[in-house]
Amino acid sequence: MSYTPNLHYLLAGTLRRNYLLTPQGKAALDVPGGSLLYSAAGLAIWEQGIGLIGRVGETYPQEWLKEIDQRGIDRRGIRTLTEEIDLRYFAAYPDPETRELDNPVSHFARLGLPFPKTLLGYPSPTPQMDSRQRATPLTIRQNDFPAEYLNATAAHLCPLDFLSHTLLPSALRQGHVRTITLDPSESYFNPVFWDDVPVLMNGLSAFLCSEEKLNNFFQGRVTDLWEMAETLAGYGCDIIVIKRGSRGQYVYDGANHTRWVIPAYPVQALDPTGAGDAFCGGFLAGYHDHFDPLLAALMGNISASMILEGIHPFYSLDALPGLAKARLEALQDRVHKA
Repeated sequence: MSYTPNLHYLLAGTLRRNYLLTPQGKAALDVPGGSLLYSAAGLAIWEQGIGLIGRVGETYPQEWLKEIDQRGIDRRGIRTLTEEIDLRYFAAYPDPETRELDNPVSHFARLGLPFPKTLLGYPSPTPQMDSRQRATPLTIRQNDFPAEYLNATAAHLCPLDFLSHTLLPSALRQGHVRTITLDPSESYFNPVFWDDVPVLMNGLSAFLCSEEKLNNFFQGRVTDLWEMAETLAGYGCDIIVIKRGSRGQYVYDGANHTRWVIPAYPVQALDPTGAGDAFCGGFLAGYHDHFDPLLAALMGNISASMILEGIHPFYSLDALPGLAKARLEALQDRVHKA
């Protein structure tokens, strides 16, 4: 298992076994996935010294964990439980803008593809509401990762359950972690948890959220995205980033009352899965190094663009040297204030 002596960044999230039907009608069956790997890839495009925190069941492929080692990423914070956990994730993309998560049988039939036996019994995703007090098998505990992880100085929390997001920031701050960014989970970022979210956000360095989740959280209280960002910034987190998929990002700097609009870097999307997570990894790299939310968002944008061009989370790490920097320079001229 890899060990990273100069650990600067921590990422906490989930690992999945992906079953994907791409916009081109191709199937990628039982391949590595999950927010943890995609955010790691988005970060590793720019920086090294990364440690991962997550949980998997005993049947999770060991060769996938070994590939993390081969990429020079520290995985000692990934805990393998002595139980089986269903980590399968299915997504079909009739087109790059549309993601469908249920009825996998119908999607394979639509494309004339044989249905994989390993996807038999796949449960249709139903909206789950988190508990404020009860942990799940995937809830992150502080003893899941080694004490040396607290020597890192920056962390991103991918979508996780409410308890994980409640407990992890205070645990990380016991060490040297001062930069903490968070992407909320739809399992709690909804009106039921309206009064809980302000406490969760207070003290975060940046809050990174999709437009879809934001609309679900506010549900008619506010309809303008900039007003939503301003409301969230009032909870004690100055930097709010709204991820808008192929339309790029909105960046709101509450301290300076500045609004930025960033278009998505134009690429041919082979697989949209994980682009939002890769954005968060790139953002963490930029914000930790420069404390500039606009530059951080630009770096996240480029990380997302490189993830879109392949299927495997680590595809982007085999890109030509200098590609990310060249794309960053090209994108900077296309930003404007709102």
